[in-house]
Amino acid sequence: MENLNALLHAIGQRKSDLANKDFLLTWEQSRDELEQVLDIAAALKTLREKNIDTQLFNNGLGISLFRDNSTRTRFSYASALNLLGLTQQDLDEGKSQIAHGETVRETANMISFCADAIGIRDDMYLGAGNAYMREVGSALDDGFAQGVLPQRPALVNLQCDIDHPTQSMADLAWLKEHFGGLENLKGKKIAMTWAYSPSYGKPLSVPQGIIGLMTRFGMEVTLAHPEGYDLIPDVLEVARNNATVSGGKFRQVSSMEEAFLDADIVYPKSWAPWQVMQQRTDLLRSHDSVGLQVLEQRCLQQNAGHKNWHCTEELMKRTRGGNALYMHCLPADITGVSCEAGEVEASVFERYRIPTYKEASWKPWIIAAMIVARKFTDPAQALQHRLNVAQPRIKY
Repeated sequence: MENLNALLHAIGQRKSDLANKDFLLTWEQSRDELEQVLDIAAALKTLREKNIDTQLFNNGLGISLFRDNSTRTRFSYASALNLLGLTQQDLDEGKSQIAHGETVRETANMISFCADAIGIRDDMYLGAGNAYMREVGSALDDGFAQGVLPQRPALVNLQCDIDHPTQSMADLAWLKEHFGGLENLKGKKIAMTWAYSPSYGKPLSVPQGIIGLMTRFGMEVTLAHPEGYDLIPDVLEVARNNATVSGGKFRQVSSMEEAFLDADIVYPKSWAPWQVMQQRTDLLRSHDSVGLQVLEQRCLQQNAGHKNWHCTEELMKRTRGGNALYMHCLPADITGVSCEAGEVEASVFERYRIPTYKEASWKPWIIAAMIVARKFTDPAQALQHRLNVAQPRIKY
């Protein structure tokens, strides 16, 4: 129990205001708040490994609203709710009064009477997803202040147009585990690179989440992409500022070869240019199906001109010792497996397949930790109570 007690002590010592705000962008949180989420996730994971029940709630709802397809995040959110003792309820906008013009303010309050958490994935509309989450949050604040809601639900960003905080925090938890501590990440070189995909319109939130978070921990972050595949300029500025404060580095290059050189970690992932995502948003809002088809074909042709942006065995040899850690949010476009040509060579992915699964396995714990940090003013005390009770999760 020594490690668990150390985690609980660390959680209690963190200076955190997460009980009073939603976790919508990682760069809005202090270093202590980020580390508190990591520690809570590790404590929950340790409790479960020791067969100790982690249900901090005897009942309550966790509402999920997914405006885009999802496997890992959807099931991770469901797992997080379950391990905390909450019941999941999906909000199907097509079957709700939202389809009839119900306002965000009204919807947020109507679904929250017995809800302790609301998870939203809204990454399809550039300039809208994160703004929508903030509108929901404001409505929840008002409902709670006016006595409509008995409690203020935790609002969790399960991916928006700007950031994917549950993914990037899970990535950070995996790096902490893999390298033996956050202190060992300082000076590590991570290459966040664009990679070819036979599809278009992949969100910007994963690469933006990586450069926005890893620069907080003194890492040397390199962003690489072909000309024209830019990320949102404001996020690039966040990454530059973070690197300056943390003593790390942030740079942009125009080739995978340069980015991979002496890298300790590589993260080859496709995304659409932010300018294209803006055009896509305008076309989606105007229901211009013909315009969307034209945009898709143009972007697929543009992608096809960069098939050499491919994570190969040869490229991996350029990394530090030829043995950099390969990362991906999954599912990866694997050449010869999931597609004819894609982001990563099959032999590279297979060699790192289990590590990517371990990377993904942190997401339920991170989501649960975000909920705990929002719902409990003293999360260390709440977790200490579960440890003191030591109710077995599985009764033999």
